[in-house]
Amino acid sequence: MGMPTLSDITKPVAGEMKEFESYFNRTLQTDVPFFHIILNYILRRKGKQMRPMLVFLTAKLNGKINELSYIAATHIELLHTATLVHDDVVDEAVERRGLPSINAIWNSKIAVLVGDYLLAQGLLISVEKKSYGMLEIVSTAVKEIIKGELVQLQKTRKLNIREEDYFRIIKMKTATLIGACTACGASSVTDDSAVIASMREFGETIGIAFQIKDDLLDYSSNGLTGKKEGNDIKEKKITLPLIHALREAGPVERRRVIRVIRKKKKGRKEITWVIDFVKRHGGLEYAETKMSEYADLAMRKLDSYPDSETKTALIQFIQYSTSRKK
Repeated sequence: MGMPTLSDITKPVAGEMKEFESYFNRTLQTDVPFFHIILNYILRRKGKQMRPMLVFLTAKLNGKINELSYIAATHIELLHTATLVHDDVVDEAVERRGLPSINAIWNSKIAVLVGDYLLAQGLLISVEKKSYGMLEIVSTAVKEIIKGELVQLQKTRKLNIREEDYFRIIKMKTATLIGACTACGASSVTDDSAVIASMREFGETIGIAFQIKDDLLDYSSNGLTGKKEGNDIKEKKITLPLIHALREAGPVERRRVIRVIRKKKKGRKEITWVIDFVKRHGGLEYAETKMSEYADLAMRKLDSYPDSETKTALIQFIQYSTSRKK
């Protein structure tokens, strides 16, 4: 039995995911022809759609999927797409998922406006259906993601990220959105605030493990990730493997590494040297251990649920999050 794929994990909600696609497409219709072109382009380059899938799986785990579940999945997907469009502007990225970014094809001004439109559309969907609990979950997530970005920008400038800063940043930036998926999924089928809170924690814990895996992938160039190894180092992103290695190293070596990271233009040789430094000081093993701790915590959140196809799919999603190659 190999590692589960995303299509294996989607099986219990495959019908709902298909239905969701047309539901989502309908929310992106507009009477402005130019805008229509851009929104269609966004629809064409959709990613793995893990977030809507998580909404449906947690809804099914806790009750019966209904219209509110579709609204939750659409709201989350609109918010997620908006943050990606805005991210590309902030990072001045020219590519997203192997295709040119919105700001590269048109310009940053248009990209910001499109991102704003997607956010507003997400809020409106929830208001129309009077799902204010969901609106609160998602709006809180947006606030946290933005705060996380700002904290990261400030810390990156000073290069003084400690382990607790790292966890605070990834909780805000990545885990919050996954937590919003699982909380929204649960809140679409139950009013039990303890269940919704537990599901939010479940999602956040997966989100942290997922992000640590992302940071580990930066140290293994396998040609699948679409980015060269050492990309984080190039962009002065200080992640868990590096934090641990810096903590373990002597002062002279530590200063040398920080000096290399601080440089605006780094050669491949310097990046390879930093990667070797991290490997030599056990940074990868340390991050792997932490990732497994969070994955186990997430698994334990499912202990109280009876066995089902949906529970199995969520267990597989945790396994997928920590064993994927890209």
